[in-house]
Amino acid sequence: MTWIINNIATIIITVILIAIIALIVFKLVKDKKSNKSSCGCNCAHCTMANSCHKPKR
Repeated sequence: MTWIINNIATIIITVILIAIIALIVFKLVKDKKSNKSSCGCNCAHCTMANSCHKPKR
């Protein structure tokens, strides 16, 4: 119990950071499943253009 009392600030900050990271990962997975991305579609300057967008036929 003494250890928890002495480290309560560190524990609270760690829990907050884990929650923020979990929310970010959840949002990224949700966006990926709904085919949304942060791509600006400026494929002329992107090295991953062929793997990101399927070529038009």
